[in-house]
Amino acid sequence: MSNNTWSRHHILSLADFTTDEYDTVLQTAASFQEVLSRRTKKVPTLQGQVVANLFFEASTRTRSSFELAAKRLSADTLNFASGSSSMTKGETILDTAKTYLAMGTDIMVIRHREAGVPHAIAQEMDRLGVKVSVLNAGDGQHEHPSQGLLDLFTICSLLDPDLPRVELLKEKKIAIVGDILHSRVARSNIWSLTASGADVHLAAPPTLLPKLFADYCENTPGKVFLHWELEPALQDADFVMTLRLQKERMSAHLLPSLREYHQMFGMTHSRLQLCQPNVKVLHPGPVNRGVEISSELMDDPEFSLIQAQVSSGVAVRMALLYLIGSGRA
Repeated sequence: MSNNTWSRHHILSLADFTTDEYDTVLQTAASFQEVLSRRTKKVPTLQGQVVANLFFEASTRTRSSFELAAKRLSADTLNFASGSSSMTKGETILDTAKTYLAMGTDIMVIRHREAGVPHAIAQEMDRLGVKVSVLNAGDGQHEHPSQGLLDLFTICSLLDPDLPRVELLKEKKIAIVGDILHSRVARSNIWSLTASGADVHLAAPPTLLPKLFADYCENTPGKVFLHWELEPALQDADFVMTLRLQKERMSAHLLPSLREYHQMFGMTHSRLQLCQPNVKVLHPGPVNRGVEISSELMDDPEFSLIQAQVSSGVAVRMALLYLIGSGRA
């Protein structure tokens, strides 16, 4: 594992992550990836600690990944689902968090459809003076730090399996294609990839990538380019990230049809010919087959890293829980 000292108590955003922190996460995750390849996949690092997964929004991959990561670290887990909780009787979010605090929770993994909820819970824990860490598992249209970090780990591990590190992405061209307006994944990836020295090219219809998004990108540590046509973003790209159309977050009809979207922005084998010969494709899931990406490309191991992302997710989330749970990398 990395020898860097870890001092971050909460993981709420990648906006203020340092290069050393990225490398610490990547190299700690690489160590846990090796653990997951063994016959005995469990380590006692968080034995006796309690990890509460407070998911106020539906999730499959993220929730299952965090739960498995906690169990692989020998932590006890508590799982919350808002539909069957006291919130249906009027309990507030902070009261729910305090209930889990009273049960002896050490780490809270929070997912919510509204931006800022994990931050509010972290502030309340700090106000109470308790040593409870909060990890943002996705909040509204803000960020999804663990997804951004597992995407970063997936790419850097491909470039150097023995020592994944952010400097490997310097001057790489990475295209992010799809529903960028509603995507917290895109926002976290923009922070991590530009901090790594990559050139990030965003591509989407104007309704899903408004010009005002450029104001957000001005605050990132590197270069971000906006495109309302797909071809310039793909030209000579080293990696392509496709994003799901988040119809549940769209408040208006932003697209003529899914078929037209696929014709204009869907990823296919033929479109990859614009990219570098060894280009790889990522998608955070769940995937709308035949919309953001063709089924043939999604299932093609020569180009697709989608299954690798799922596998990376457990190792990266083990690393994050370990780092905030033990205090040192």
